[in-house]
Formats: sequence, C-alpha cells, structure tokens
Amino acid sequence: MKVISKVTKKGILAVLMLMILFAIPTTVYAAGNGEAEVAAQAEEENDSVGDKAMAAAIAVGLAAAGGAIGMGMSIAKSVDGISRQPEAEGKIRTTLMLGLVFVETAIIYALVVAILIIFVM
Repeated sequence: MKVISKVTKKGILAVLMLMILFAIPTTVYAAGNGEAEVAAQAEEENDSVGDKAMAAAIAVGLAAAGGAIGMGMSIAKSVDGISRQPEAEGKIRTTLMLGLVFVETAIIYALVVAILIIFVM
C-alpha cells in the first residue's frame, strides 16, 4: 500500500510541475508605434486561443491522469482479489471490466468537453 501511495504522490507532483512549466505566460512585443493596434488585436486573439488550448489541455490531462490512477488501482485490487479467491474470478473480472468502462467513459467526456472548449467557446 505504501508503494502505491509513493508512486501516486510522485506522479501527482510530476503532473503539477508540468502544468506549472507550461502555464508560464509568454509576451508578444509590438513591432513599432504604427502597428501597435494591430499587434494588440493579434495578441488578444492569440491569448484567447492560447487560453482555450490551455484549458482543454488541463481538462484532458487531469481526466487522463485521474483515470489512469483509478484504473491502475482497480486492476491491482482485482488481481489481488482473484489471487485470494480464484473461484470468484469470473465475477471479479466482470465487475472490473464494467468499472473500467465507466472510468474510460468519464475520460472520453473530458475529451468532448475539451473539444467544445476549443471549437465552440
């Protein structure tokens, strides 16, 4: 149990560090005085697109990370249960597959939301 929690903590820390790294804003400078308004409009449009992309990436990334952790834990517990009671293998496997389908469906919903963020909003 302690090994899973250490791995989970390290994985969550790595995901958070990557999110911070990619969230560092970049600055666009205007080329000259006459082009300041055009550059400001282009910067505003780029910021909007960048914000949408960042929101979509965070939504899918968190859903995938959470789903992967949940799937890994459920698979580990089902293998443990099968090893303790081999006669219940069929019921455990059926329940495991149903649970994995529900977790994967939640991840797909996050992908749909990310696509809506990018193309609709």
